[in-house]
Amino acid sequence: MADGQGADRGAGDHHHHHHHSTLLLLSLVNDVVPVPICGGVFKKDCTDLVRRIALLTHLFEEMRDFKGEFRQCDDVSASASASASSSSSSSSSSSRGSWTSDLIVALQAAKCLLLLVAKFHSQNVPTDGGTKKIAFQFQCVTWKLEKALANFPYDHFDISEEVQEQVALVRAQLRRATERYGSMNSKKMLFHLSQPMEREIHVESENRVTETDMILEKRVSIEKKVTAKLDSLLRSDSLRRHNTDETSNNIEGLRRSCSTPDLHSTNDDDDGNGQISPDNKGPGVKKRDVIVIPDDYLCPISLELMRDPVIVATGQTYERSYIQRWIDCGNKTCPKTQQKLEHSTLTPNYVLRSLINQWCVKNNIEQPTGLTNGKMKRSDGSLRDVSGDIAAIEALVRKLSSRSIEERRGAAAEIRSLSKRSTDNRILIAEAGAIPILVNLLTAEDVTIQENAVTSILNLSIYENNKGLIMLAGAIPSIVQVLRAGSMEARENAAATLFSLSLADENKIIIGASGAIPALVDLLQNGSARGKKDAATALFNLCIYQGNKGRAVRAGVITALLSMLTDSGNSMVDEALTIMSVLASHQEAKAAIVKAGTIPVLIDLLRTGLPRNKENATAILLALCKRDNENLACISRLGAVIPLTELAKNGTERSKRKATSLLEHLRKLQQL
Repeated sequence: MADGQGADRGAGDHHHHHHHSTLLLLSLVNDVVPVPICGGVFKKDCTDLVRRIALLTHLFEEMRDFKGEFRQCDDVSASASASASSSSSSSSSSSRGSWTSDLIVALQAAKCLLLLVAKFHSQNVPTDGGTKKIAFQFQCVTWKLEKALANFPYDHFDISEEVQEQVALVRAQLRRATERYGSMNSKKMLFHLSQPMEREIHVESENRVTETDMILEKRVSIEKKVTAKLDSLLRSDSLRRHNTDETSNNIEGLRRSCSTPDLHSTNDDDDGNGQISPDNKGPGVKKRDVIVIPDDYLCPISLELMRDPVIVATGQTYERSYIQRWIDCGNKTCPKTQQKLEHSTLTPNYVLRSLINQWCVKNNIEQPTGLTNGKMKRSDGSLRDVSGDIAAIEALVRKLSSRSIEERRGAAAEIRSLSKRSTDNRILIAEAGAIPILVNLLTAEDVTIQENAVTSILNLSIYENNKGLIMLAGAIPSIVQVLRAGSMEARENAAATLFSLSLADENKIIIGASGAIPALVDLLQNGSARGKKDAATALFNLCIYQGNKGRAVRAGVITALLSMLTDSGNSMVDEALTIMSVLASHQEAKAAIVKAGTIPVLIDLLRTGLPRNKENATAILLALCKRDNENLACISRLGAVIPLTELAKNGTERSKRKATSLLEHLRKLQQL
């Protein structure tokens, strides 16, 4: 499939790249730990952050010393991903592959923050605005670091149990710190705040250099710019005026200034002559002509070229995703004029969008989708004329709003068919503005229209950029409604859509809060065979986020999973164990698993299950028995020692580790 394409690299390249990444991570830790900690209001925050980062040294040292071959992901998530639709494999693999980038971003951000605090305390009169900004930055950094560690593939590097426990402790501390720093509403913003900086890291990894010191040199150059920008932010008068909500704009701008993009606005990184000043060029960056973007084409929030400009109640124009985020965070004013917004309707600014598109064509700037002047870029770089496709799709989208139910029905069926066919179609259908109209059709009374609308949204969500558009169109409540009350086919595809959208971390939070989880548990219990599979993959993915685990337990997921484990057909044992292994570390879930009488079933699986099932059953039992002597005594009474001993000798690598650890706990219990 087009969006999943990409050259496979050999194991040697993986090993080489991960060796360099490890050296970079260790170098960053060594940079952070000696940063002098000043007194003042942030002394404890700095001390805690440095101590937690120092504890990661052992993890990176074990990575560095790892001599085995770097393997592709095969951990718990793999079995759920395997049962997910093949369409989403590209998204999940790309998200799994970014853990090094996430860690590098998080550690760079931590270092910059510590340097910023040192500068802040050296000022004679620290401002209240500055204090708020730094507190918000601590929240961003702790959240980012915890998220990066959550994605770390411990099994690939054979990280020792002791170091894994140490990292688990650091993660728990970071989670608590993040909760202390801010409310859930702020957390929802954090994902977005981290995006520009992540992009810069991905650019670095795509244009990978072979020498570690080249990477380090570039990093130093980036950090100098970050520190300079932070310094100027602190000294600016605007600092005293901005409240915490407005901080997001500055952080967005700040992180964006870390990268070295092709485009520069007239007021950013420019020495006034349309040339980038030499300080801003990293080593080995060729001097290139700078294209100055007209001010009217820049979003006032992001200071980036607008792609989907919309007009707000005050008449000001913004990039849709940024102003939508601003409104979603509870702001009731126009960011530029500070006037109260009488309503939150966003009206597309088609005239400006057309002017920007013409300017992009004139300056040979590619639109984000690879679409330029009616031509679509192929994977080999050549252009394909799609102007005929655009006209046909735009005509279909108009028919979606027709007064004739037959026309609406026909258009929805055709869009479903086109969206299934290719990535180019998914891009063109979204470009034609179909997504908000399809979302409206989710509540249509006509069953066929509803089925085709939800399936079209599922197909469109496969293309990564469309996920955000679907979320911005407010699709989740309507998808959940279809999941509760639609036809079986519509319910299946609603569950698959929630899985696809939940691959983005901030969406796990939004979907979890929407009432989707009880509806998914109901489908898991009462759906068709395919519906149960779709519900299982969506639940697995949603329950990776800690806050959704309790929701799933309260919705009765444990009873559903237990009946799947004891089902005579054995058709969904894999999925049930995978979801249970994600839940088992959660206190409420742990109690529910034990209360439901799951332990004897798990011990039975240790004896009779497939290797993969034995592995997950062992992992769940270990999670249930950690710091719980009552459960340990229970598995001992039920005769777990013999199958565990067998697994410790002959199981998969992960089974061996988990079984050995569990036997060790049992031995300690007998010594008491």
